[in-house]
Amino acid sequence: MRHIPEAVNGYSDGDVDTNRSTQIGLGDLIARRYSRRATLRSGAAAAGMAVFGGALLAACDDNDNSTDNPPVVTAGSSGAASAGRLVTLVSTVTDDGGIVTSAWTQVSGPTVTLANANTDTATFIAPAVSAGTSLVFRYTATDRSGQSSSADTTVTISPAQLGFTAVAKNTNDLVTVPTGYTVSVLTALGDPIAEGVANYLNTGADTNFAQRIGDHGDALHFYGLNSEGTRDPASNSRGLLVQNHENISIQYLHQNGPTALPAGPRPEAEAIKEIEAHGVSIVEIGFAAGAGIWGLVQTGALNRRITPNTPVAFNGPVRGTPFVQTAFSPDGTAGRGTINNCANGVTPWGTNLTCEENWAGYFRRPAAVDNPRRSAKEVTAFARYGVNSTNGNYAWASVEPADAANTTFRRWDAQATGASATADFRNEPNQFGWVVEIDPYDRTSVPRKRTALGRFNHEGAWPGRFAAGVRPAWYMGDDARNEYFYKFVSATPWVEADAQASDRLAVGDKYLDNGTLYVARFNADGTGQWLPLVFDQGPLTAANAVYPFASQADVLIHARLAADAVGATPMDRPEWTATNPVTGEVYLTLTNNTQRTPATADPANPRAYEDPLSDARGNVNGHIVRVRETDDSTEATAFTWDIYLFGAGSDYDAQNINISGLTADNDFSSPDGMWFGRSTNVSGQIVPLVWIQTDDGAYTSRTNNQMLAAFPGNVGDGGTRTIANATADGTSSVTTRVGAAPGALLRRFLVGPRQCEITGVDSTPDGTTLFVGIQHPGEDGTTAAPSSAWPVSQTVATPPAGTRPRSAVVAIRRGGAIVGL
Repeated sequence: MRHIPEAVNGYSDGDVDTNRSTQIGLGDLIARRYSRRATLRSGAAAAGMAVFGGALLAACDDNDNSTDNPPVVTAGSSGAASAGRLVTLVSTVTDDGGIVTSAWTQVSGPTVTLANANTDTATFIAPAVSAGTSLVFRYTATDRSGQSSSADTTVTISPAQLGFTAVAKNTNDLVTVPTGYTVSVLTALGDPIAEGVANYLNTGADTNFAQRIGDHGDALHFYGLNSEGTRDPASNSRGLLVQNHENISIQYLHQNGPTALPAGPRPEAEAIKEIEAHGVSIVEIGFAAGAGIWGLVQTGALNRRITPNTPVAFNGPVRGTPFVQTAFSPDGTAGRGTINNCANGVTPWGTNLTCEENWAGYFRRPAAVDNPRRSAKEVTAFARYGVNSTNGNYAWASVEPADAANTTFRRWDAQATGASATADFRNEPNQFGWVVEIDPYDRTSVPRKRTALGRFNHEGAWPGRFAAGVRPAWYMGDDARNEYFYKFVSATPWVEADAQASDRLAVGDKYLDNGTLYVARFNADGTGQWLPLVFDQGPLTAANAVYPFASQADVLIHARLAADAVGATPMDRPEWTATNPVTGEVYLTLTNNTQRTPATADPANPRAYEDPLSDARGNVNGHIVRVRETDDSTEATAFTWDIYLFGAGSDYDAQNINISGLTADNDFSSPDGMWFGRSTNVSGQIVPLVWIQTDDGAYTSRTNNQMLAAFPGNVGDGGTRTIANATADGTSSVTTRVGAAPGALLRRFLVGPRQCEITGVDSTPDGTTLFVGIQHPGEDGTTAAPSSAWPVSQTVATPPAGTRPRSAVVAIRRGGAIVGL
């Protein structure tokens, strides 16, 4: 008698598989109440299902010993999962005659990709849905006689939800993530990125940072590669990681710390190391599926560093004007490098935008000495931008190079010492403060500074939604207290075919070299305007008493002065921007402002208070503003706004400080980085997931810096709130627009190591790996006594004494599930 083959198929929401114990179990209990023959005749499941630990365990009845019958396939009862979860369909087949084929197929519901569909265990990512939605799957088994049977199982998908328990606040020296997630260090300061470059010793003796990962990693983005090593936006296992390197922890770069600071003269070898540790890195990374980890490809064909010494080109209205003429570029068309690169931006044609933030402090220009040599306009401009340092941050201008003709260091002296601008570097500061476009797929390409986007302390330049026939826009914060929120609208309507162009920087020329730069004004009634910064319009003329503008190039180079003139709203340190990929609403993080007083508080920056944990005052913990463009169009010149979140401790004054009702699971301070999940996976669809990163010094007695995940609502989902401000500077009452309280829709996902900033976040297109930047751990330590040992401390409980910390990127995963859901 041939044993009848039987298939048992069920469902698992997660990684817990069906219990395959040979002991008497649930199937036997069910069999006591349901006839086996009834099951065979009906071909349907007479089975029960129980839920244990998040897995749905299917049970079926025992085998029948009938002769020459077709396979009997029984299916478990219906299961459920939320969007973004990894769902496992499990089937077991037993037959002494042998099953030849078996397969899972989808019968109905939103189409998903079944992995391992021709095995007994298939998986899929639950798709994005706006309401409960049923997906039906069929399992079919065929025996050696060619007889087959099928049975169906149904999985009901609910809308996405946060799929983790909040991480507790802590001050540990490691990256802490929720249970079930893994953290691996992907790249770190000093890692070699070219063949023949030695491994990093991390003793201060290392050199050649032009071929190593730089310091203070900031914004990052993953650019996919196919098997041939060319562009593939859909790749989830191979790509380029492009990361900014904002600054340096100078005490750890040299064996005994820096020499001759603050005034110099600095040793040439030390200065070149410090300069090369700034800029941008482009490195190939790959995923080893067997090991489940990502790694750096040291010999990647596209690996490169872009440092402050890399040749760059100027594009847009400022190109070739006297403002950017120097001894290096007498015609004002070229420059060297990029520095203090903070947040970033992207384009649909596959290029990276890196943004120059706190660049002014690198220059030596003692105002008392140099101002008498300058025009009144120049003095006004230098004062507005803060180009007035006696030595420069690292005194690079003091280096006396071995080659007297080498201007690598002299360029950091912005004094007017020569007969004209082409004889010195008086205009070198005008060559910084821009958005720089880089083609990561072409290592021979020359980065282009896009001057139409204006010059200021660029934090980032994130795009709005692209729509065919509509002029695209990029949104930008000027990261300093009481500075402004800008957007650039291209003069050219978007053509979708341009996303596939091979000459990517030429596409950048098309969209980024001509357009209108705007600055935001926020009104008390929840509306706002984009004010154009266009020469000869309004106060932007030669008749302006504060700063007589001479041209559009003059307006763009001195965008801060232009924004002052048109009456933009000063904001509480405008930093990252992020665009909701579904609604198009744009978010702006406002990190903090200790210069904010009750008298200067306004509806868009409504808080001024005494910090409960220190003697600081003002808007100590920061907030996040969001805007919705009129008609949801990037071309709009008006918008509505509200405040999505207020940073605060959970135990702070609920009426006037902790306005968002934060709890121990989600309280935070000083929002900085912000990014929405990619639209290529569930985390960026229907109700997208947003990630919020902090750069804080006010709340660090309670926790290291952190990253939170949230499902935000929409502009206008809350109401008005009147805030009573009170500090030693006075009192005031301000009515503002407040978003709905986040409640459980905001949750702490990660806490970083000691004295770090969490900055930089992106994912693979499928959302199953999240890349996160950990910047300057141990920044307050000394060469002799480092205050962090991370990333060594991530895997070593007691790192060797004196271990120096390193900025690094971590890869976070949870099997094949979408991170955060």
